[in-house]
Amino acid sequence: MLARAFVVGKIRNQRTLLRRHGGDGAAVAVGQLAGLITRVESVGTLGELLGVEGAASRLYFGALPSLLKSAGDELTFEGRNRRPPKDPINAMLPFAYALLVRDTTVAALAAGLDPQIGLLHQPHFGRPSLALDLAEELRPLVADSAVIMAVNNGEIRERDIVRRGGAVALTDTGRKKLVRAYERRVSVTLRSRSTTASGSSTPSTSAT
Repeated sequence: MLARAFVVGKIRNQRTLLRRHGGDGAAVAVGQLAGLITRVESVGTLGELLGVEGAASRLYFGALPSLLKSAGDELTFEGRNRRPPKDPINAMLPFAYALLVRDTTVAALAAGLDPQIGLLHQPHFGRPSLALDLAEELRPLVADSAVIMAVNNGEIRERDIVRRGGAVALTDTGRKKLVRAYERRVSVTLRSRSTTASGSSTPSTSAT
C-alpha cells in the first residue's frame, strides 16, 4: 500500500536527521526507529500503520532537543504539543509544515493529481489530503530541518516570539525569518545513496 511507503519514508528521514545531527543524545531513538521501519512492513490495516507512525513520532520528537545546539534557555522545546503551542519550537513547526503543504499542493496540481484525494490522510472536504501525504516524509529533512537551522544559526531569537496566556507564537518578523530559512532549505538538492547489485554505493540526487 502506498500509505505504508509514505510512513516508511517519514521514519527513515526522521532517523537520518537524528543520526546526522543528534549525536549520542539521539542514539537510542535512532536504533528504535530502525525497528519501527521493520514493523511498518508487516502492518495490515491503516489503523495499525497510524499506530506505528505515532510511536515513531513520539520517539523522534523526544530526541529532537538533542539537535538544538544553540537555543540556550530562550527557545525551548517541551515535547510536541499543539493548539495552542506552548513553547517556541512548537510555534515554529506548524508554520513550517504549512509552507511545505503549500509546496506539495502545488506539486500535486502540476502533476495533474487531485491534492484532496489522499491515502494516508483520508479525504475530507477542503483538506489537501494527498498534499499532506506527500509532505509527511519531507517533514524531517525540509520543515524540521529549516526550524532547527533557524534556531541553531541564531536567526530566530526570543525577540521573535510572543508569549501570551500560556500560548507562544511567532511575530511577523519571526515568520519572515522562518520563511527565509525554509526557502534556503528547499533550494538545496538532497543527496541519497543507492546500492547497486554489486553492493557498491552510487550517489543519486533529487531536488526538494
